Amino acid sequence: MTRYLEDLAAGQVFHSPSYTVTAEDIKAFAAQWDPQYFHLDEDAAKESFFEGLAASGWHTAAATMRLLVTSDIGLPLGVIGAGVESINWHRPVRPGDVLTVETTVLETRAMRSRPGLGLVRMEVVTRDAAGEPVQTMRTNLLVPVRPYTISR
Repeated sequence: MTRYLEDLAAGQVFHSPSYTVTAEDIKAFAAQWDPQYFHLDEDAAKESFFEGLAASGWHTAAATMRLLVTSDIGLPLGVIGAGVESINWHRPVRPGDVLTVETTVLETRAMRSRPGLGLVRMEVVTRDAAGEPVQTMRTNLLVPVRPYTISR
């Protein structure tokens, strides 16, 4: 289902499929983008603050984006961000964790500066298989209004 600004209201909740994090995923992401030893080396990570291999927070954020895009929200332009208000990581993501995303609409408003578009403020919670939050994010997305058509 395609959802335009008029189809979204505060309190609506959308869900994603799941993503299982592997040690290989953690290491590959870290090697490219966050090459710290606690993301790359399982033995060395045991002696770190995380006490074991942990995904980069940015890996979790990237996985969240993938899950948001593949969720049931169905935005016609795709998931186009207009800014992130906050992002918080609550606990490390480990190999074997199964992540899902729950997105709640907080508010919607039409943009005066860009007729035909609106902003949707959302809370995006990434959870593990036990339902515990591993990341929360508040963000604004650009969403078009329903196309105007002339009826005859």
